[in-house]
Parts: sequence; structure tokens; C-alpha cells
Amino acid sequence: MKPRLSRRAMLQLGGGALLGAWAAQSRAPQAAPPAGGYRWRNWSGLQSCAARALATPGDEAELAKLLHEAARTGVPLRCVGAGHSFSPLVPTAGKLVSLDRMSGLLSHDAAAGEATLLAGTRIGLLARLLDEKGLALRNQPDIDAQSYAGAISTATHGTGAGLPALHADARALRLLTPSGLALDCGKGRDDDLLQAARVSLGSLGVIARATVAALPAYHLQRKLWLLPAQDMLEAAPELARRHRHFEFYYLPFTGYAAAIVHDIRLPGPASRPASADEDILRELRRLRDWLGGMPALRRWMARRLIDPDLSELAFDKSWRLLSTVRPTRFNESEWHVPREAGIACVREVIDKLERRNDVFFPLEFRFVKADDAWLSPFYRRDSCSIAIHAAAGEPHDYLLTEIAPLFRRYEGRPHWGKLHPYGAADFAALYPRWSDFLKLRRELDPKGALLNDHLRRVFGVPA
Repeated sequence: MKPRLSRRAMLQLGGGALLGAWAAQSRAPQAAPPAGGYRWRNWSGLQSCAARALATPGDEAELAKLLHEAARTGVPLRCVGAGHSFSPLVPTAGKLVSLDRMSGLLSHDAAAGEATLLAGTRIGLLARLLDEKGLALRNQPDIDAQSYAGAISTATHGTGAGLPALHADARALRLLTPSGLALDCGKGRDDDLLQAARVSLGSLGVIARATVAALPAYHLQRKLWLLPAQDMLEAAPELARRHRHFEFYYLPFTGYAAAIVHDIRLPGPASRPASADEDILRELRRLRDWLGGMPALRRWMARRLIDPDLSELAFDKSWRLLSTVRPTRFNESEWHVPREAGIACVREVIDKLERRNDVFFPLEFRFVKADDAWLSPFYRRDSCSIAIHAAAGEPHDYLLTEIAPLFRRYEGRPHWGKLHPYGAADFAALYPRWSDFLKLRRELDPKGALLNDHLRRVFGVPA
């Protein structure tokens, strides 16, 4: 009789005595910081730098002084939040600035459906503060550790065919620039600046505060179930149409994908089973380590052990279900393709990934609504988002050398905070307002005080 396993033991292969404990995840080598300096690395350990200092301004006056000094001295400045970007947006030999002391909710207006916050507020904290006022964000990304400013500056998003990325709900922003300006945009003031500053990679200035759209607090029901991969690909567009939130994770070398939907429900008692994501990931890795050299046997074993009737239900406030904790560290590349091409593209990506026997991390597929921010990957284009991962400490170059060319054929725009091989010429072809953004960047930061080597390549600015 075929064994039936719970989600927590979906691919449980035994006690794991043959493998023992996982190897410690390797970290990027760290250069020695200058005397009195600050050593930084990102969440995955891939990006690092030895900065001159880490500054933590407590208000706009202190932040403005730091920006003025950067422009006057020629020592560049980069903002840092939770370090959840995999692309080298942060590393600098200059000064790092954290807005962690500029955090909190300044005001809220339930009738207007909005709230004003300091830009260093972490998304998870913002969700809790709004909940105390009976409000909620319209959508959240699946990680909520980022600062609000960092999240919108890289076009961080969740999922939902009718829901845009986080930055689209920024109604107004205050931007402090190296030239000493404090610029307010949005709500009838300088709409062009708002659309540029919503996704700016921290290159126009530093966002000090934001006014964001907020909904009355709401509850969600989450459902998870498994489908054969081909059935999931065929059903995905209709599932995205029927549910407020829909996404799926393809489990490599298993032939199955996990669908996850969230829908608004009336308030009631919370019910959340313990997350089994880490258990599943661990077993997918064991399956790879044991049978990676025998892909046919690997598929056969996975299909023998997976319970196709598996499903789970959870119910809680929106902010408690939409974001999750990811203890296992990884590196990621994510691309956004036109929605009508999403299924065709992901079919090719899955096929390409499974030509590599070392792959085990699930692929994530989501839907995102179009918006008007100049550098939004969803600029005037409803999109499908495809994210591919490699465990921290394992080879990941293939994400760019083997998989990225597929996305190019589908006019994919890379997530600004994820790994990509693109430069200024690539982006000029993908973004209709690219030249307008570059012109504005030169006006607001003529000396390049907010640039690092990565952004110089992205914007085509000589060193």
C-alpha cells in the first residue's frame, strides 16, 4: 500500500543518519574595515563591505546633515535596512546609514484610508501598529523584516492578480537629497517625482517619511494543496482570477506543485498549524543529496512518498498570514514577465532547472498588478513573477548564466533586489521612462553621493 505522509513529513526519508547535520552555510569573505569602521554583510552572506562607519540618524535634521557631508566630502553614502537584497545595492567603501531610529507611525486617518510613518519602520512592525488602529496594508510581501523605505525602493511585492506591489500604495513621500533639499511629493504635489521616488534604489535621495494607503483590518483564510505540476500550470490563471491571493511553489524533481490561496473572511478565532516549510525544504535537500545523481530514481521516490490529497487550512488576521519567517538562507534571482507569457515562461524555466541535478529549492510563481512607478518592474504591465533560489554556500551562478537568458526572451524585468546580470543598456530597453529617471537622478544627486559600483553599472555612470 502506498504510504501517505503529512505536509510536515512530505518527503521524510528516515532519520537522516547517512547525512548527519547540514554543513554550516558559508559566508562571503569579509574585508577588514578601516580603523573605527563598520563591517557589513547581507542576510545570505553573499554581499559584504567594509564601510567607514554606520550612522543611525534619529531625525530628519541628522539625516540631512549626513547627506550634506556626503556631497561635500565626496565620501559616498548608502542606506541599509534588513540586508534582504541579494544584489549589491548596499556595499560601499563610504558610509552606511540605517534608519532604524527613524521608525514608527506618525498619524493615521481611517476615514481617508491612510497612515503616515517614518521610513525606517520595518514592515512587520508597521503591520502591527496599523492593526492597533484597526487598519491593515492592502498586501504584504512574504518577508516582513525589511524597512519600508528599502522595500518600496526595490519594488518588493506580494501576490494577487488584482494587487500591485507595495510601492503603489505610497500616496506621498518626503525625500531628503544630497543637495540639501527636502522634497514632498504626492497628494497633488509633483506626481512625476512621486512616480520616480517610489522605486528609486536609494539613488534620488533618502526617503524620510511616507503616507501609505491602508484598509480596515481584515482576516484571511489560507488554503494549501498539492497538484501535479502540469495540472497546476493549466489551473494557475483561473486560480489567480478566483482568489484574492494565489501563488504556487514547484517542488523540483517531484512532479508536484503546492498551491496557496488567501481570501478575505469574516473575523473569527485564529487557527494556524505550525509551519512545515523548513521540514519540507530539508527533505527536498536530502532527496537531492541521496539521489541527485539518479534523477529518474529521485522522481520515483518523491512520487511514492508524496500524498497527493494533502491540504491545509489556516485562518488569522491578514498580517499574520501573508508574511513568513525563512530561517534557511539562500540566494535568489527573480524576474517579472508579461502576464500573458507567464505560464509559457515558467514551463521553460522548470525544464531548464531540472537539467541540473543539484537543484532542490522550490520555484515560486506569483501574480502582480501593473502600476505607474517609473522603475517598477510592473510598470504599466500586469505581470507574473518567477523566483528561483540556491542555498547559501552552494553554487548559484547558473541562476544568471543558464536561467536569466530565458527571461530575456520573454522581456523579463529583474527584481531590483535580486541577482541579475543586467546593466544600463538592458534597462534602457525595458523601461520607457528610463532616460527621465536618469535625468532626475543627475539633478538631485549631481556628484553621485548616493552611488556605489553596482549602481554606476546599472545607471551607466562612469567611476
